[in-house]
Amino acid sequence: MSDLPTTTATPFTRALLAGAIAGTTVDLSLYPIDTLKTRLQSSNGFYPSGGFRGIYAGVGSALVGSAPGAALFFVTYEGIKSHLRAFGEKNVTAVAWIEPVEHMVAASAGEVAACAVRVPTEVIKQRAQAAQQPSSMAALRFILAQRVDIGTLGVWREMYRGWGITIMREVPFTAIQFPLWEWTKAWRRRRTGREEVSAVESGLLGSVAGAVAAGLTTPLDVLKTRMMLAREKQAAWPLFRRIWNESGPKAFIAGIGPRIMWISAGGAIFLGSYQWAYNTMAGVT
Repeated sequence: MSDLPTTTATPFTRALLAGAIAGTTVDLSLYPIDTLKTRLQSSNGFYPSGGFRGIYAGVGSALVGSAPGAALFFVTYEGIKSHLRAFGEKNVTAVAWIEPVEHMVAASAGEVAACAVRVPTEVIKQRAQAAQQPSSMAALRFILAQRVDIGTLGVWREMYRGWGITIMREVPFTAIQFPLWEWTKAWRRRRTGREEVSAVESGLLGSVAGAVAAGLTTPLDVLKTRMMLAREKQAAWPLFRRIWNESGPKAFIAGIGPRIMWISAGGAIFLGSYQWAYNTMAGVT
């Protein structure tokens, strides 16, 4: 028997708990693939960045950031989606177009909220993954130790390095993934006549949606990784031109295989476990 709260849980509580469960589950289960992707994208090269050694380096920061980041995303996503849906129901002329737009807007807002947690944990995690520091704690201490030279504001900026490019990557990603996921779920509900899709169905549909979005946004992911791993802060456009001039366009699809594999599997686990937890708390069988 499940220990999760059932039908008495509010939509906010369901989104909060289901998101936290989904985020932790996917980040821990697929962490080694994420490490390999980061090392493939590193300007130092795959083997100098660690190769196949220490593939759980930096996992501590992922553990700390996964649950709150995913919970923030889904609370924001479900909240904005419900408000936009209520608006669409009151404005009959908007119904034809409001559904895909509501998913894009809600997912984009959810990503911006989640990045408040995700970006600093990602900065710390990727420096450990790329063998710049031996662990997440060492990476965090290294950044905090710079306060003497760059001040508190400088440390804050260092922790949020790559914020802009992360938003530039995540907003297009979710604007592709979540409308596609919601559309395929609606298609499946029409086919089966059920009130809600199962966790397995949600996971499979999320896997397809994630793979499509991952492939299309890989260039932005490469740019984000290079910015976070750089010894000194760099602007996105000059860095883009330098990568293009030094390595050519092929550099912007570095790690596309592991990224698609990781996010496809991640979409299945993330959205499948989210649907399971949400359905369980909502009393949907």
